[in-house]
Amino acid sequence: MAVLQEYKCPCCGGAIEFDSSLQKMKCPYCDTEFEMETLASYDTELKNEPEAEMIWENAAGSEWKNGEADVLCTYVCKSCGGEIVGDETTAATSCPYCDNPVVMMGKLSGSLKPDLVIPFKLDKKAAKEALKKHYGGKRLLPKVFRDENHIDEIKGIYVPFWLFDAGADAHIRYKATRVRSWSDANFDYTETSFFAVTRGGSIAFADVPVDGSTKMTDDLLESIEPFDLSEAVDFQTAYLAGYLADKYDVDSEQSIQRANERIQKSAEDAFASTVQGFITVTPEASSIRLENGTVKYALLPVWLLNTTWNGQKYTFAMNGQTGKLVGDLPVDKAAYKKWLFGLTGLIGAACFAASYLLWLL
Repeated sequence: MAVLQEYKCPCCGGAIEFDSSLQKMKCPYCDTEFEMETLASYDTELKNEPEAEMIWENAAGSEWKNGEADVLCTYVCKSCGGEIVGDETTAATSCPYCDNPVVMMGKLSGSLKPDLVIPFKLDKKAAKEALKKHYGGKRLLPKVFRDENHIDEIKGIYVPFWLFDAGADAHIRYKATRVRSWSDANFDYTETSFFAVTRGGSIAFADVPVDGSTKMTDDLLESIEPFDLSEAVDFQTAYLAGYLADKYDVDSEQSIQRANERIQKSAEDAFASTVQGFITVTPEASSIRLENGTVKYALLPVWLLNTTWNGQKYTFAMNGQTGKLVGDLPVDKAAYKKWLFGLTGLIGAACFAASYLLWLL
């Protein structure tokens, strides 16, 4: 069973939602603002309310294949009576008929309840401006894409993350070189010295994020890091109002391997940065043991923007806290050929100039 939660304005009865610029709940109809603390009791009151019946979606005219209907759920909007369709991981959305924001309480209760949430700090307008800025200065971006491009879809999503804490006990050996050159009246000399360099010690990592949703691309989400976890607050469902949200479908046990990989790579980079004063540094052996691992469940804010051009879909992601935006862009092939031809010409001219100078000498 699942409960649909809508936060109603006590002044006008309209559906209120979280305002990222105010960091408060706000009614879009009468502009009344509410502190987050005043809505904390809503979640407690839900425990005493009768649960709404979950309706499983059926096909018309054909039978569902085995297991297909199990992941489709429909809910009835308390404001207009319209049906809201979500899958098994949808935790917050809006009614497609009256656009009222709703939270699927059953998806976030019990063992699925997040520990922390970072509220959205940037709104939809900021996401659009960030995408426009992302286009700027891209000389190989097709002009028609920049001038005529329209955003097909933009949505703010609370993405489920596992936050891992762990200590790393490391011992790493490097092969390093130094090069010394000199000349006398007859010869030029080069001396290469080889060194075995070791580094060892312990380093602690806190809040290493691992995406807990199969719907999201790990590389895309990791590219918009970091999130400032010092601004995370205790989870309240009110923060989800006005946004989409998913619960995890990759659990913490399944995420351990990715967390280990990220922690080990960060430990290796941290120790490598202390090996200085050499021309080359090459890791030869690495032993990193992780210990004292703990994990938390958090929802982090992400804006997703989708656009289509020449039949191809382009997806951009923006950190809803910091504004960092990433995403692939198309390349103007004609402009690329001109740029490559110009670069080749410059290299050729430089080689000719160098040869001419050597001939003069």
